[in-house]
Amino acid sequence: MPDTYDLVVIGTGPGGYVCAVRAAQLGLKTAVIEKRSTLGGTCLNIGCIPSKSLLYASHAFEDASHKFKDIGIGVSPKLDLKTMQAFKQKGVDGNVKGVDFLMKKNKIDVHYGAGTITAPGKISVQREKGNATEITARNIVIATGSDVARLKGVEIDEKRIVSSTGALELSKVPGKLLVIGAGVIGLELGSVWRRLGADVTVVEFLDRILPGMDGEIARQFQRLLEKQGMAFKLGSKVTGIDTSGKTLKATIEPASGGKAETIEADVVLVAIGRVPYTEGLGLDTVGVQLDERGRIKTGAHYNTNIDGIYAIGDVIAGPMLAHKAEDEGIAAAEIIAGKAGHVNYGVIPNVIYTYPEVASVGQTEEELKAAGIAYTVGKFPFTANGRAKANDTTEGFVKILADAATDKVLGVHIVGPEAGTLITEASITMEFGGSAEDIARTCHPHPTLSEAVKEAALAVDKRAIHM
Repeated sequence: MPDTYDLVVIGTGPGGYVCAVRAAQLGLKTAVIEKRSTLGGTCLNIGCIPSKSLLYASHAFEDASHKFKDIGIGVSPKLDLKTMQAFKQKGVDGNVKGVDFLMKKNKIDVHYGAGTITAPGKISVQREKGNATEITARNIVIATGSDVARLKGVEIDEKRIVSSTGALELSKVPGKLLVIGAGVIGLELGSVWRRLGADVTVVEFLDRILPGMDGEIARQFQRLLEKQGMAFKLGSKVTGIDTSGKTLKATIEPASGGKAETIEADVVLVAIGRVPYTEGLGLDTVGVQLDERGRIKTGAHYNTNIDGIYAIGDVIAGPMLAHKAEDEGIAAAEIIAGKAGHVNYGVIPNVIYTYPEVASVGQTEEELKAAGIAYTVGKFPFTANGRAKANDTTEGFVKILADAATDKVLGVHIVGPEAGTLITEASITMEFGGSAEDIARTCHPHPTLSEAVKEAALAVDKRAIHM
């Protein structure tokens, strides 16, 4: 092992391992520290990857149960949850092994254990067997991600009261699932278990689902989820859960105060968000500053107030998204190597992998109104898209917001089939400062769902063809 590294990254989630790979590509002597026994962080092990496996598998099960007969396929599907969980784990293992391969390919040293910064340029790695190793580095990047946000008075046991981690590991389908929180995690995992047979109720403190999402998109999406059988209690809060009986009894009150009610459930999923994970890093010891929400304060170059210590991903300000962390990891590595590194925070897409999918990039109508920006709107429904009609996937629409004076695309919001893939076109357009007219004048292949994006762009100028 080298005596001193040019860069040591603490954490090997999407931000951390990508940062390390880019640093190695730039010729920096690089190492990573990982407290888990496997690489990949929350995303690959207990987050993005396993949840998408279950979303994919549960969607296939629901199609086989309800839709196949409509397209001439006669089947009688039977759920084998044990095999479905094994399918999920296969996807996790494949991705984790892929990161391990990248470390070897790029000659990045891997230190397994909990990393603590004992002084600028010095890190103690506490291994499972109790022995610690000290490594030195000219630069340190903290990429330790985030942890589950806890609900006061509710203890998560990962069996009956679960976080997203436990919700991915249930050994049987709950008869009744209560989801606390109508954000991305709650809606995705609630969708998984509803498709597999659970009766799902979602409780949300706010008077809407998906805070921060464009309001019109959120309302339409809620209606679609309700149509699928998911129930919502908005403007409500869970004040306690009685675990003494065979079933859980959750006490629900209006957020503004009022009469309480009780909802029984077999499993309760606490999905009220995530918080930066900085425990045990030694930040107090070295004097790294945090903000009022426990995030590491950074400058424009991901630098902290301590020379040689940087931070990226969920531990700093900004959306807690894997792709945001990846781009920050690349930018930080390039900056440390003496090059230019940059992330455009105005063009970070967000996707919800339910069915239909929801995707957005840029500003919402609410944000544009609050900022006093004059804008035009173009909308196009999937009911008028040829491919969506052919596939009977017509729920949802595309919405494009453009500057009223310049036609520059300010935001794109999609609820519908393959929205997560379709949003990339909008992201590229916005990255290059493109206009709605640029999208409208670009030839799109037929028949594809992407034509709905073109038609929405045409609708900005009130000249959509297929409406």
